[in-house]
Amino acid sequence: MFAAASPRPVERLDGYLPIEDHGLIGDGSTCALVGRDGGISWLCLPEFDSPPFLAGLLDNESGGLFEITPVPLRSSMQRYTEDSCVLVTSLVSDHGMLQVTDCLTLRSGANLAEPVPAGRRELLRHAQAVGGDVRVRVSLVPKVGTTYDQLAGGWRFDWPVNGTSEVYLWSSVELRPDGRGLSTELTLRAGETITVSLHWSGRFRLRQRPDAKKLIEQTVRGWRQWASGLDCEGSQADLMKRSALTLKLLDHAETGAIMAAATSSLPEWPGSPRNWDYRYTWVRDASFSNYVFRRIGDPSDADVFLAWVLTNVERDGVPHVLYALDGSQPPEEVEDPVLRGYRGSSPVRWGNGAVNQLQHDVYGEIVDIAYQWSNSGQLVDHQLWTTLTPIVEAAIHNWRTPDSGPWEVRSAGRPFTYSAAMCHVAIDRAIQIARKHKLPYPKRRWESAAKEIREATLGLSWNPDSNTFTEHLGGTGGLDAALLTLPVRNIIAFNDPRMVSTTEAIAAKLDAGNGLLFRYLPRESPDGLPGGEGAFLLCSFWLVDNLAGQGRVDEAHDLYESLCRRANPLGLFPEQIHPGTGEFLGNFPQAFSHVGVLASGLRLLKAQRRAAANS
Repeated sequence: MFAAASPRPVERLDGYLPIEDHGLIGDGSTCALVGRDGGISWLCLPEFDSPPFLAGLLDNESGGLFEITPVPLRSSMQRYTEDSCVLVTSLVSDHGMLQVTDCLTLRSGANLAEPVPAGRRELLRHAQAVGGDVRVRVSLVPKVGTTYDQLAGGWRFDWPVNGTSEVYLWSSVELRPDGRGLSTELTLRAGETITVSLHWSGRFRLRQRPDAKKLIEQTVRGWRQWASGLDCEGSQADLMKRSALTLKLLDHAETGAIMAAATSSLPEWPGSPRNWDYRYTWVRDASFSNYVFRRIGDPSDADVFLAWVLTNVERDGVPHVLYALDGSQPPEEVEDPVLRGYRGSSPVRWGNGAVNQLQHDVYGEIVDIAYQWSNSGQLVDHQLWTTLTPIVEAAIHNWRTPDSGPWEVRSAGRPFTYSAAMCHVAIDRAIQIARKHKLPYPKRRWESAAKEIREATLGLSWNPDSNTFTEHLGGTGGLDAALLTLPVRNIIAFNDPRMVSTTEAIAAKLDAGNGLLFRYLPRESPDGLPGGEGAFLLCSFWLVDNLAGQGRVDEAHDLYESLCRRANPLGLFPEQIHPGTGEFLGNFPQAFSHVGVLASGLRLLKAQRRAAANS
């Protein structure tokens, strides 16, 4: 198991909890981060990509915080209720413990496999004193600029966002204005409880007291029903199941669109300006996520997402790199004029500049999702085929054109190897779909294009001096960890000598220490950005895939286990890791990292079984 065995002291960095000291809760529409100190410092309402109602994570003075904590707080630990996303934080004080249970409540009978809202649009916090008397502080300090007033039985916060006009607070104890927000302090005897809830449904009955126990139980039941269908095996089966649950927390129930991460603007390096808004759906990220969902027993999200993204393509006439939850393009990237950033790492950004980039891999990502759907036994009919064929033609037309690549560089575009490879994937998978379903296609032209692009991808990116593939066509670029995906995407065999030598070079030259890898080296692969960044976790999982595919199963196993040990006590991973300290960096939790846990775990298990059968 990966859960912490005992409470640990709560420490802060520059006045902020470490990123790894948070847990994630959600309901398929939005999510919240709960700190190990009993504070909720991140909550966007009413959707994942809406403005944050609470953003203390990005400014501990102006961002807002919803806190239930003992006074004084000595130590704490967190755990999820088994096979659910209901979070329990145990906070130790001088004479007793306060257990706070947090969840975004689900409807009674909610089925998380269905493409409909499962949540009640409610954040529920239920606290109980255990083992002695506990002095408790309850406070809600809203994000700066949020106005509120008192109503009979509760408080109302003005929140005119995305169809929501108000957020209501109900508390079983009286909260009073304190100059910054609402708060109270009281002593709980052992066994006594507090319940506080936020509602944004627009149908809140002010005098209604929530049945906390019932709501928590039905929420646990909804998550466990979904988790019961998962098929996770191997040495890290528990962590794989938690990664699947985390991906589900990042999944928009109505569309199957998975957010790249839960947050915006957590820095890729302390003090660095490399801070981005990841609360949108990148087709690339969703393609990887859909792949693992199918393989662990839940194809429903993948099916819904394919329909959603193709609807967007039909409407717009072209595929886009990323989408907001409503299928539109995310807003233009802007810098927040107020929030100072996590630990002072500014700027805080909303929107994402990648909306204006060319990234040609999107063609292959979409067609590959359709290919996986077809392989699951589904019929690709004429209407779906007429939507896919223009995407294939775009891949044929654009594969030589420089783009921003999978890492979304903000320097001049280059003909990235990964992008060209994914253009080949678009054509190759489309040909296989056409053959299987006897659909019309320009056989000679498509097959010729697929061959040409594959040969160019492998030939033009090869550098004979370094004996490696390189990041872009021409063979003069630096190393790029995305090259490790070439055999994963069936562009080349894992054990091809060229791939073996490239793997060795990446492991050596992009080494960040202790099994960690950098994505690339900016001094050799300019990205147009100042500041540094940490080691990118997914790249190390790709290295696991290559080691396993080359038959180096023991090495793959050891690396995989070391990466899994980097999870926080709840089994959550960030985008990046600080190579020197091991602290979490970048947005959190990151979908890509959890995809790595699942995909590499499955590939490793397959390689282990194959090795055992051949021994």
